[in-house]
Amino acid sequence: MYGVEFNYLAILVSALATFAIGALWYNPILFGKLWVQSHGYTPADIDKMKTSMGRAYGVSFIAYLVVAAVMSILIHLTGIIRWQGGLKLGALTWLGFAATIGLTANMYSEKKLMTFVIDAGYQLVYLMAMGAILTAWR
Repeated sequence: MYGVEFNYLAILVSALATFAIGALWYNPILFGKLWVQSHGYTPADIDKMKTSMGRAYGVSFIAYLVVAAVMSILIHLTGIIRWQGGLKLGALTWLGFAATIGLTANMYSEKKLMTFVIDAGYQLVYLMAMGAILTAWR
């Protein structure tokens, strides 16, 4: 597709890195407690969410694989060859797509702005990491 020869291992590692970043990001030591609080979740809500975590993790992982594959295409189309360029492409895709779509969705929801800030921060970090990994591993 688009003349891209996918590096499937780099795509897999990028998705795994995104998962690892999320595990740290949403850990109670970093932003987990604030995220739960900003959503207004109760301990009962958290227990209920835990029952469907396998499905949520599976869908998330597939989504991260798709994002990494599309990022590979963008890296190819833009001719980026250094990891720093991949880092910048990740930040640019975040600004143009993830941040704007997420903020708009937040404005039409009953969620606090802090939920957007926490989630958007995670998306910025993982998109930049993906861009750097995929470019360095071309």
